Amino acid sequence: MKKTFTILSITAAMIFGSVGVTEAQKSKIRYADKQMELMNYTHALEVYEQSYANKPNYETAKKVAGAEDIIRDYDKSYEWWKTTVGYDEATNSDYAQFLRAAQLTDNFEEAVSIIEAKGVSADSLDVAKLLTLQSKRKVKLEPAEGLNSTGSDFDLAVDSNGNKYFVSDRGGIYPSEMPSLRFDAKNKYFSDEKSDYTDREYFSVYKQDTTGNVTELVSNVPGTYNFSDPSYDKGQGILFYSITRDIKKIKKRDDIVVQPEIYYSKLNEDGTMEGFYPVPFNDSIKYAVMNPYVDEEAKRLYFTSDMPGGMGGTDLYYATYDADMTFGDPVNLGSTINTSGNESHAFRKDDKFYFSSTGHPGVGGMDVFQSDYTATQFSNVQNMGMPINSLADDFAYREVLNEKGKEEVYLSSNRKGGQGLDDIYTIQDVYKQFLARVIDCEGLVITDSYMATLRDKTQNGNVQTTRGATGELLAELEPDSDFGIVISKPGYFSVTDESITTKGFEGDTVKREYTLIAIPYQLPVYVDIVYYDLDKFKIRDDAKPALDKLGEMMNKYPFLDLLVASHTDSRASDEYNIILSNNRAKAVTEYMAQHNISADRIRLEWFGEQELVNDCGNGKPCNEVDHQMNRRSELILEAFPDPSKQYEIPESFKDLNFCDPETLFEDIQKELAAIPTIYFDFDKSMLRSVHKKELERTAIMLKRMPNLMLYIEGHTDQRGSDEYNKPLSERRADVVKKYLIQRGIEDNRMEETWFGETKPVNDCNSISCTEAMHQLNRRTELRVGKTSFTYTGRKKKVDTL
Repeated sequence: MKKTFTILSITAAMIFGSVGVTEAQKSKIRYADKQMELMNYTHALEVYEQSYANKPNYETAKKVAGAEDIIRDYDKSYEWWKTTVGYDEATNSDYAQFLRAAQLTDNFEEAVSIIEAKGVSADSLDVAKLLTLQSKRKVKLEPAEGLNSTGSDFDLAVDSNGNKYFVSDRGGIYPSEMPSLRFDAKNKYFSDEKSDYTDREYFSVYKQDTTGNVTELVSNVPGTYNFSDPSYDKGQGILFYSITRDIKKIKKRDDIVVQPEIYYSKLNEDGTMEGFYPVPFNDSIKYAVMNPYVDEEAKRLYFTSDMPGGMGGTDLYYATYDADMTFGDPVNLGSTINTSGNESHAFRKDDKFYFSSTGHPGVGGMDVFQSDYTATQFSNVQNMGMPINSLADDFAYREVLNEKGKEEVYLSSNRKGGQGLDDIYTIQDVYKQFLARVIDCEGLVITDSYMATLRDKTQNGNVQTTRGATGELLAELEPDSDFGIVISKPGYFSVTDESITTKGFEGDTVKREYTLIAIPYQLPVYVDIVYYDLDKFKIRDDAKPALDKLGEMMNKYPFLDLLVASHTDSRASDEYNIILSNNRAKAVTEYMAQHNISADRIRLEWFGEQELVNDCGNGKPCNEVDHQMNRRSELILEAFPDPSKQYEIPESFKDLNFCDPETLFEDIQKELAAIPTIYFDFDKSMLRSVHKKELERTAIMLKRMPNLMLYIEGHTDQRGSDEYNKPLSERRADVVKKYLIQRGIEDNRMEETWFGETKPVNDCNSISCTEAMHQLNRRTELRVGKTSFTYTGRKKKVDTL
């Protein structure tokens, strides 16, 4: 049984004189009432029970029930309240107490049927049914190893070395005997052996060292009876505690109960206490001051008191203190925390404040509550739910660091199944928490529909997931298990993570962040062109190498399909040319079959003469070279071609950034030589016919990939002067740019520079060069990069490939 002296003000309403009994009976009742006032509850209960046995009546039954409530024997309390409500004099208040006792003993349904048989509605009594209130954390409670006894064990503090301090009355029981005369109890008797409140040994503080050895810590305050509530200031090596003590000058007075006080002492390395100092707001004659809790960070001492000015019962207060142990005035925590009931056992961790209360809506007799904390206010009080709270009393919630620096959570409770009256329990998370942010490529949390499948690979089952208030993905993970998750959304690449584990995981929450990336459907990754003879659709020999490369790539990368856009020159009729361009597209499909590329991976378009690359329309005189440019099939290799299909990121591309899709296929583009180098004749800047075809390929690529920027660099060989070569390289860069502008490429998507002879492929000033080596120097190089800029004149910022 925990410190019953912490419950000080709930008994007055239960003390009424019996009526209609003999004077002897009245004298017994008055004697028991006085024992209740003096908090000799066990002894008072014995007298009430004797009185009821001699003459059963409503008033005495109610007194017995109330006394059983105070000493927290809830099974007996329920039976006595059942007896009480059986009398005709029973009131709605009695029915409410009966239902409350029923809640605490799992007899709620029976109690409801009993009072409804008397014509009283349970709903009208406004009794909170909180038995289904569950903790937000999935936890289990285990008895703390080596701390509990058959007596009452509760509260816990840890010093800087990991030694644990707790409270116990493990010494034994000393039954009281009521004097045969003197029923008026003119004096209160003190015992040097045991508490008159409980008939048990006085409470004392015990120490469990890091080896598990338990020894009693001896109070050095003279006349100590109860010694309890240890709280340790690690910074100063000071132990705060509660005591009740023998005050000689009032020992013989029957109208005064000595109340608990808070003291502090230096705690030496050998476990002895040095000095003893009361806090300045003690007043053991008038009110209780107890349950100290040291908040070292805030330099506050929280405590429990029923001092005047409170809100009823016992309230929680704090007083500031400094390194010189100068204390400020007590500050009541206010109506958010305190109620007309009893609040006690404060504790703070970061932005959460914990306390116990009988006044807030609870599961049991006394429950643990949590509130949000700042230095200036408390808010959002929440019952911590079952199993942290039980049908009995739960208090002294503590989070401490053990000798290994690992956090441990403790709770004191007199719930059923314990070893003694009160026991100390550890609170262990049954599950680890899983928290994942699912974001898009802009870093924004995705809150709309996506599917998350979380699987426990160790337990071989799925784990339920939920969404938090801001869209985060939440789940509870079994300890010592491995997990895999798949997150999918239509039109996005699925995300798979097989690395989630709780094996050896020390924290509370496994955190992840996943990026859902939109599938870049029909993304062009490579462009080429094949040409045809006049009025023919047969694949020419010069076209086969390009098609063979495409077949090789499509076999290597099954997510690539081919778009074939076929054209004719302007000779012959429009109707004829539409059919001819269709046949040219089909010819590509038939050729790719020899590479085992099925027709359903090739998408065909045909335009006849509608999209000429030059001004060789009907009736316009053009040479054969220009007509040849129009007799073509444009070949566009597309990644993820089917918008109705859900694609996975290719295994070989797992490490690439799919948020930047234009850069993904650089290796393919390099492998297929997608970006040409344009070569020039000696001292010339005119485009060769062969290079016009290459620039056609470049134009198609830029049209199909609107986020690409083209860089054009002009060069010369090393013959001629620097002054002459610089403008020549400029003209070579410019002729390429102008050609692409004519093909519909915007000017601001191209940037040209020129270097003259300063960047040769072959340094012909150092070695003797052949004409072929000089030719390699006479060039315009093309590079592409992803545009990531806002234009300001012609200055741009880009990411180049």
